[in-house]
Amino acid sequence: MRILIAALIGGIVMFIWGAVAHMALGLGNPGIRPPVHEDVVLSSLHEGLGNEPGVYILPWLGPDAMGDEAAVKAYGAKARTTPYAWVVYLPQGDDMTHMGPQLATQWAGDTLAALVLASLMSVPGLGFGRRFGLAGAAAVFAWLSTMVPYWNWYRFPASFTAAALIEQVIGWLLAGAAMAWWLGRRERRPAET
Repeated sequence: MRILIAALIGGIVMFIWGAVAHMALGLGNPGIRPPVHEDVVLSSLHEGLGNEPGVYILPWLGPDAMGDEAAVKAYGAKARTTPYAWVVYLPQGDDMTHMGPQLATQWAGDTLAALVLASLMSVPGLGFGRRFGLAGAAAVFAWLSTMVPYWNWYRFPASFTAAALIEQVIGWLLAGAAMAWWLGRRERRPAET
């Protein structure tokens, strides 16, 4: 039960920190730019991408063409002279101002992540400092294994990637401190006779 409570505490702290980081500090926005001519881009998406939702990378070279020397050469020439885009595409659209479902999903994700971390932090014999350090290490691990590949392979902006590191490390250190405190409470109580 104490691990579940620690997870709830961590999930709440991380969720609140996420709101502060995005809404007050703008850590979710570095590198994200408005289009110069939004209507021109939007009107061309259906024609260029069709009706299948998904992630589209432009220009495209599929894995099946990687062994075709002529296709790779043509792609290389095109890629050097045309724009690059990584597009998350929903052909039917979605009003992102109605955030209720996304907020619930975010809180659930934060809480499940905190549950994993609380399980690791509950190993007997770990003091507050080691639990706190484990939270920081978990944040850096998550960033290195997720955001660095997005920056490296999908060309996410460096400013966006660095802001994600700040957001994750501060958030999980705050959540980790609260979780480490909670998990250590019972261990410090004198034994009942």
